[in-house]
Amino acid sequence: MGTIRLGKRTDNRSPLIKDFVPLTNLKDLVFGAWDIFPDSAYDAAMHAGVLEKELLTQVRAPLQKIKPMAAVFDQYYVKRLNGTNVKEGANKMELAEQLIAEIAEFKRRNKCARLVMVWAASTEIFLKQHAVYKTLKSFEQAMRDNHKAIAPSMIYAYAALKSGVPFANGAPNLTVDVPALVHLADQNRVPICGKDFKTGQTLMKTIIAPGLKSRMLGLHGWYSTNILGNRDGEVLDDPESFKTKEESKLSVLEYILQPEVYPKLYKDFSHVVRINYYPPRGDNKEGWDNIDIFGWLGYPMQIKIDFLCRDSILAAPIVLDLALFLDLAQRAGMKGIQEWLSFYFKSPMTAPKLYPEHDIFIQLMKMKNTLRHLRGEDLITHLGLEYYD
Repeated sequence: MGTIRLGKRTDNRSPLIKDFVPLTNLKDLVFGAWDIFPDSAYDAAMHAGVLEKELLTQVRAPLQKIKPMAAVFDQYYVKRLNGTNVKEGANKMELAEQLIAEIAEFKRRNKCARLVMVWAASTEIFLKQHAVYKTLKSFEQAMRDNHKAIAPSMIYAYAALKSGVPFANGAPNLTVDVPALVHLADQNRVPICGKDFKTGQTLMKTIIAPGLKSRMLGLHGWYSTNILGNRDGEVLDDPESFKTKEESKLSVLEYILQPEVYPKLYKDFSHVVRINYYPPRGDNKEGWDNIDIFGWLGYPMQIKIDFLCRDSILAAPIVLDLALFLDLAQRAGMKGIQEWLSFYFKSPMTAPKLYPEHDIFIQLMKMKNTLRHLRGEDLITHLGLEYYD
């Protein structure tokens, strides 16, 4: 649905992005998945209760054909889930080899020209950078040793990159954001991006915070709480998984507001994030924000936000966009971290020593300028003067 402006404003050239760059046609996509539950896509969708039953019955036949492969899973990393459709292996390297074989078989069986993998599974427990992540050699040895620093999401990322498959991380886990896997992506010329889909409350923060900063409105505090009832909410009810999500959600304001640059406005503001599991809410999560700001002469003001979101409805288009854009990136010869896709993430991956850009408007400009560059169009900086005759 998105368009992209080309040339001067007076040129009136604003094609659809899908017509401007050669994105794969939706009719040419085949979907597959791994899951710890054996339900077909249709049964899983019915159980999740996101979409109306009348709508799902219209696509019952194709969804029933999508049955998940057994997943790589370890309850140590996601405490609140337990499933039966799980792989077994002597060590984590053997599990990765099983995934690599399944990737090749899926490609052969479905006659696919190319593949993309998007991690849309649950948030794992909080992991810090570890010595075993430093090199590909140490990472692979840690897999053979069943090292606890190697989470299931990393096994998927490793299998994808070894198979030459672009990988996007939609959760706040480290996953592909470690030196060994970034190196493997560069080595195999595979694009990667992440992490943590930007959907509800954080989406609002990256829209509102740039506006406050642009008008030099100060911030005393930003209190955020969520109620969420789906499986994501159940997983995040575990403190270790919540810690991973909290780190992702807390970083946004610091980077946008730059308190070190604007200490009088943003130094030492209070930022609190809470997530509460409330089963009756299902997929319809609710994000409440109380924002204490101040303006001229320090006079206090408040902003209240109550965002009644539909989690999966916000996330699903992101998954599709990322699959199409990562495929485009690979065909264009782009490799490694794709920072131009930061638009979709709470904690965007960046090149070493670069801070992430969180301002959604800057992210969108960067993404569209990347697309213009790929097609040989002039980049739009909004600096040029355009005269009318």
